[in-house]
Amino acid sequence: MFGCEWDHQTAEVNGYDQYGYDGEDFIEFDLKTETWITATPQAVTTKNKWDDNKALIAQRKNYLTQVCPDQLKKYVNYGRSSLLRTDRPSVSLLQKTPSSPVSCHATGFYPDRAMMFWRKDGEDLDEDVDQGEILPNHDGTFQMRADLNISSVSPEDWRRYDCVFQLSGVKEDIITKLDQAEIRTNRVPPSEFPAAAVIGVVVGLLLLLLCISGLFIWRRNNNGFRPANISDSTSETSQQPLTDHSRFFIMSATLCRYCVQSPTPPESNVLT
Repeated sequence: MFGCEWDHQTAEVNGYDQYGYDGEDFIEFDLKTETWITATPQAVTTKNKWDDNKALIAQRKNYLTQVCPDQLKKYVNYGRSSLLRTDRPSVSLLQKTPSSPVSCHATGFYPDRAMMFWRKDGEDLDEDVDQGEILPNHDGTFQMRADLNISSVSPEDWRRYDCVFQLSGVKEDIITKLDQAEIRTNRVPPSEFPAAAVIGVVVGLLLLLLCISGLFIWRRNNNGFRPANISDSTSETSQQPLTDHSRFFIMSATLCRYCVQSPTPPESNVLT
């Protein structure tokens, strides 16, 4: 196993070249002394042979201090957009009911190397805090939460609490004060309940039900419509009961005329 480490801040390079045998360490190359170090007595013969091979030592040193770091820098640059990407989250305070814990919820951050905790008077809190896991979002970012039990916290002490979010690669912490005005909830206060709208809908439905019931009763009591005599010469067959389609048409016309012209129902069931 061989490779190298490069510190982009200090530019320090550290290389390693190690070998094993039968599942155990066997021999490794010391870059500082440019010699081979044995991990077992059976590797002494190999050490003496490789220490005498100056060309092998020079080749190992050049790879570990020059070739490997250059390749590492190149690959880091290729993946810079994802390796060094940092997305700051949006942080909100959430609460289901007034007696529920207050959740400090952060979403949309990247990478997933983040911490969230509650503080009181600047000191980290362990009690009354439920720490949630970091979960993925559908867009590749992440979310997390930390719940604070406020059942024993008086409203006057809320200002002493705050939620802190820390993201790897970002120096500034995101601090959110515990404030009633900042808490988001899905409950509707009584003063904001649309009572007038609900009452209006109920009254409208009742009126519609009464109208339908009245029309049904009226049709049942007046289902014996017969056609009017148009002239004395009208045939007897024309005085037979109307079909259901014709009766419905005449009844609808009569009802419309009653609604528009007459404040009282018509006295006759015969079309005049």
